[in-house]
Amino acid sequence: MNGILGAGAATRNTTAENRLDVTFRQLAGRSALILYVTGGYPDLEASRRILPNVAAEADVIELGIPFSDPVADGPVVQRSSHAALEHGATLAGCLESVRLLRQQSDTPIVLMTYYNPVIRHGLDRFAHEAREAGADGVIAVDLPSEEARPLAVALKAEGLHLVPLVAPTSTDQRIERAAKLAGGFIYCVSLTGVTGVRDGLSPDIPHLLERVRRHSDLPRAVGFGISTPGHARDVARVAEGVVIGSALVDLISRTPKSALETEIRRFAAEIRAGMAAG
Repeated sequence: MNGILGAGAATRNTTAENRLDVTFRQLAGRSALILYVTGGYPDLEASRRILPNVAAEADVIELGIPFSDPVADGPVVQRSSHAALEHGATLAGCLESVRLLRQQSDTPIVLMTYYNPVIRHGLDRFAHEAREAGADGVIAVDLPSEEARPLAVALKAEGLHLVPLVAPTSTDQRIERAAKLAGGFIYCVSLTGVTGVRDGLSPDIPHLLERVRRHSDLPRAVGFGISTPGHARDVARVAEGVVIGSALVDLISRTPKSALETEIRRFAAEIRAGMAAG
C-alpha cells in the first residue's frame, strides 16, 4: 500500500458524501451529541434493540468493538467489553449490527476499536466491510499517528474517515501529524488517563482545543470524563462535539432490559438540555 494518503489507494468512494461531514455541516454552530455504546452489550439482542434509540437521540454514534485488553478504557467500559465478549460479541457481529441499524437510521456511525482486531481482519477488508455495513469512520484507540497512515489510506479508499485521538500531553508536532490524517472530526481527550465518570472537567480543555485549531479546521469533539448535563454544557460552549461514553454504558448496566429504551432517551434528553443551556 502506498505510504502517501490519497495516492495509490483503490478508488471505491461512492458519490454520496460521508454522513459525518453532512451532519457537522448541518448542525450550523450547534455542538454535536456523540453517544458511545459497546457493541454486543449487555448482550447482542439487547444491544441491537437499543441502537435505534441511541441513533434517535445522538448526532453521531460511537460503536465500541469489544476487545480483550481495552487499555484506554476505565472500569465501566472494560466490564462492558468483557461481558460482551462472554456473550459472543465479534467484529463481524458488530458490523452486522451496523448493517441492521442502517435499515432504520441514517445517523453517522464511528467504529471505536483497538488496532489488533483491525489488522488481524486485514486493513482493506476491514475498511471495505465497514463501508458495506454502513459505517462512516473509525477510531483506532491505540494506534499512534506515526503508524496510522496505512489504515487512513485503506479507509479513505472506501470513503470512510479516520478519526484520531489527541490529548493534553500531545505535542504540537503529533497534533499536526494526526490532523493531516484526520477526517470527520478530531477526538480531543479531556484529560490524561482512561475513560470514566469524573466529578469535574479539566481546565485545560480550551487550551487543547486552541492548539488543535491551529492545525485543522475539522470539528473538535471532547470526550473522556463527561457525564452530566453540566459537563455537557461547559464542553458545548467551546467544542463542536460532546462525547458521552462511560456514563451511558453505566446507565445501561444498571437498567433492566425492559426499561433500556426509555432510560436512554431520558438520559439523552437531560444531556441535550444541558448542552442547550450553554
